[in-house]
Amino acid sequence: MMNLLDWAILLIPLFCFAYPFVMAWYWMAGGIFYYRWREAGFNLPDDPPDIGTWPPISILVPCYNESETAIETLTTAHAMDYPDFELIAINDGSRDDTAEILDRLSETLPNLRVVHLAKNGGKANALNIGAMLAKNELLLCIDGDALLDKHALRWAAFNFQRADVGAITGNPRIRNRSSLLGRLQVGEFSSIVGLIKRAQTSYGHLFTVSGVAAGFRRRALDDAGWWSSHTLTDDIDVTWRVQIAGWRAVYAPNMMVWILMPETLSGLWKQRLRWAEGGVQMMLDYARPMVTGKMPGLILVYFNYLLSVLWSYSMLLAFLAGLGVLLGFFALQEISGVSLVPQWWGAVLAVTYLMQATVSHMIEKRYEPSMGRSLFWIIWYPLAFWLLATLTTIVALPKVLLRKEKVTGTWVSPDRGLR
Repeated sequence: MMNLLDWAILLIPLFCFAYPFVMAWYWMAGGIFYYRWREAGFNLPDDPPDIGTWPPISILVPCYNESETAIETLTTAHAMDYPDFELIAINDGSRDDTAEILDRLSETLPNLRVVHLAKNGGKANALNIGAMLAKNELLLCIDGDALLDKHALRWAAFNFQRADVGAITGNPRIRNRSSLLGRLQVGEFSSIVGLIKRAQTSYGHLFTVSGVAAGFRRRALDDAGWWSSHTLTDDIDVTWRVQIAGWRAVYAPNMMVWILMPETLSGLWKQRLRWAEGGVQMMLDYARPMVTGKMPGLILVYFNYLLSVLWSYSMLLAFLAGLGVLLGFFALQEISGVSLVPQWWGAVLAVTYLMQATVSHMIEKRYEPSMGRSLFWIIWYPLAFWLLATLTTIVALPKVLLRKEKVTGTWVSPDRGLR
């Protein structure tokens, strides 16, 4: 008769292997399906299709202490190749000279309107105010350091042709690649992020629209209750509420945006920990609707996230068990050939990751022809960033559960790398 320890020794290694193995094939299958049926027939991002009538679009740019990036971001957005759009910059109580920079830009950029808020109320509050002041039904929200591709609005309009699409998420590409962390993140976005979003779109629902470049239909936001200032990650929260309201959220890979990412360990840790906390908060907030079956369409996405949290803690237990064996605290017991030490299954996972990186590279290279130079860093992505995701999830769960103070909407400028 197997005792509890025997079952743990049997199941934990199996789960540590099975979850990433199965999910890699799950993402590859969905990503290939998306590419084959929704992407391969179109030309490169600089040759968008002509849909005849181009709907007017409002670009919203919330800004807080963006003196270093505001000029580049807004002049690039103002130069969009699109017949009818407005640009709204919302200065959210910046403490630097962002207000003066925005006012000067408004004198030279005809499509730019500037809104000044007296104090920092948070990104969600700034977006809500900007959306209320916008003239158009379609909104494209970007961060204060994001550089839109010149055809981004045309691809946004193309994806909004379907009347049931309430939100779209763009294709972020890393701008800063001068450091090891920067190049690793090129590998991350090239080897997994786009593949996951393609797969989730194929399977019906997204986990999140990326806040750095996200499009929304005003009616969908109204049905969802707009952005919330009392959530750790407003982009995850609004994505779920838009989909719960009955709207589709889709990935738009041709809607490209160039972004800055952290290039220090502390900056990267803070960013990913915040993302992990936002995911945990979503898991807790929507647990009851999932159990009661009120959100059947989102069960796959929710269940996958729940498994990822369980996997992170399984990896922690496996690590502690291996450490205990190494230090001689207890002897390793094996059952049915299952071992806590990576053997054949480690090699299988390595080959699977290489296949995943190859599939992603073949799909993504049309958007970034020079991506082949980053292939070496793509290979190292699983080691570096699955480890980071595991650690941040382990820390995030108790941090969210034990948080007593109410989440406020105020924000600070993130680490945006070495430029």
